Amino acid sequence: MGDYFQTIVDVDATAEDAARLGAKVVAWLVAEGIVEAEPSNCVLDGDGRGHAAGPRYGTAVHDDTYENGGLYVHVGRTMFDSGQGHPEAVTCPHCSARTALTLADQPWEPDDEAWEPFRGAIQGWEDGDAEATKVGCRSCGRAAPVDRWRWKDDFFAFGHLGFTFWNWTNLRDAFVAEFSPRLGGHRTVELGGKL
Repeated sequence: MGDYFQTIVDVDATAEDAARLGAKVVAWLVAEGIVEAEPSNCVLDGDGRGHAAGPRYGTAVHDDTYENGGLYVHVGRTMFDSGQGHPEAVTCPHCSARTALTLADQPWEPDDEAWEPFRGAIQGWEDGDAEATKVGCRSCGRAAPVDRWRWKDDFFAFGHLGFTFWNWTNLRDAFVAEFSPRLGGHRTVELGGKL
């Protein structure tokens, strides 16, 4: 079995704006009846701060025949990931060169040599060390912070604000598209997975 999740990450929100923007989105979702206003223990590791599905949550998903779980809002420096497995590739934000991160003959196994600079940069990002987040491109030689690289299938996203929907069926594209305008036009990344 397992628990499924879909996360919408605001990759432009600052640490200072995250709580305010998170509260603004929750207020919208409550007003629309998509989630309940009162926090509860409806999500994995939510510490009683999840928001259960509301009476109109079906307007946010493709198939509303099954619902178990709810919304958890992450506020604070977070590396969001897709759960199980490893990212297959990452693309340089400068030259668009693609770096494979798994072994060619074993696509489920990470290529340790390719992964090494990204591991350190991810740790640097989690620690808030701006210099340690940079990774140099093997193709163009230019460095960029790890949160600016484009991860295949949006395996990773880095930000100070994320909205995780636990155990809901697939979110509607139109619903996901509503997040950016409500976040002041910020760029969002959607990822999902299973634990």
